[in-house]
Amino acid sequence: MNEGLQTVSLRENPELLERFCGYFSLRWGKEELYRDCMQSALQTSSPLPQWFLLLKGDEIAGGCGLITNDFISRMDLYPWLCAVYVEEKFRGQGGGGILIDRAVQAAFAMGFDNVYCCTDHTGYYEKYDFKYIGIGYHPWNETSRIYCRSKKPVVDVAG
Repeated sequence: MNEGLQTVSLRENPELLERFCGYFSLRWGKEELYRDCMQSALQTSSPLPQWFLLLKGDEIAGGCGLITNDFISRMDLYPWLCAVYVEEKFRGQGGGGILIDRAVQAAFAMGFDNVYCCTDHTGYYEKYDFKYIGIGYHPWNETSRIYCRSKKPVVDVAG
């Protein structure tokens, strides 16, 4: 199903900076935001941010990141899984799970017990052991559902 899909880390592959910047800017806009974030990630001693690409051969199949805050009111929570995207032609092959697991395992290896994400997608992140924990507020007057994947069981406040 996910044959040939693999992840690469920007920090482990700094020579791929231009590919990372180009990909995330293409999918999410704001080239200057991603370039500044990714260049800074390569120069900091902080464990965050982290960026990952999903590759099939030399072709980019998707990407995601781990950041300290995803423009959400719950600044007490981190790290955040962000910018998860799998190219349409690679969907249904398990790539999203590969990306998410790579980011989550990286966060756990850094000593974090939880990984959060904010999204309007219901039913997707639950497949990857994320539990709904509440609503968060964005600066642009919108809300998003907040999910948590933990090393320990998470109390489901929605239930």
